[in-house]
Amino acid sequence: MHQQKSKQILIYFFLLLLFGSISNTNLQNTQFLNLNKILVSGLDEKANKEIINKINNLKFKNIFFLNKNQIKSILEINNLIENYKISKIYPSTLDIKINKTKSLAKINQNGKILFIGSNGKLSDKISTNQELPFIFGKPKIQEFLNLKKIIDESKFSYKEIKNFYFFPSKRWDIELKSKIVVKLPMKNLKGSLDHAYKFLTNKNLKNNLTLDARIEDQIIIND
Repeated sequence: MHQQKSKQILIYFFLLLLFGSISNTNLQNTQFLNLNKILVSGLDEKANKEIINKINNLKFKNIFFLNKNQIKSILEINNLIENYKISKIYPSTLDIKINKTKSLAKINQNGKILFIGSNGKLSDKISTNQELPFIFGKPKIQEFLNLKKIIDESKFSYKEIKNFYFFPSKRWDIELKSKIVVKLPMKNLKGSLDHAYKFLTNKNLKNNLTLDARIEDQIIIND
């Protein structure tokens, strides 16, 4: 914040040297500082252009007085964006660098397959070659993100998960790519995951099994 204020003071000083005595009204009308170039990067070419077109109504306004909140409101409704950085490059360029959200899983909502992003938003536009797990049931997005965080903290690899099953009781089952299903409890998910992982690595198990980890420190095998 201190650096930004210092930068603004230097710019004002430069303008005063350049134009002599100047008022805010004159500064707003100064073509030297009119925005004439918008750069957007981070998404694919089509998505970048869509954002430029939405921001384009700000073009040719004085760059010094641009309201970043107006730009943020455009960016934050885009479900593909994880985070972003807005920079003014004086005298006339706006540069927006975007980090695209990562697709974590697929889910069917009202007959349509959507992607859940790491930003907690749904989108049908996240392109990916990655094989993603599918979620059966109707969890809230945050419920899934909470489970994903616990899995990442456990000994399980998220990449080994093929499907998630969410029940009205808010309990989860996970199906591995080896076709082994792990039934999880309502609480102590990390402990149950770690216990199931240890059991899997210590046993020579065949596929198409169900491991019931709902009882603490116990694994029940069902064919």
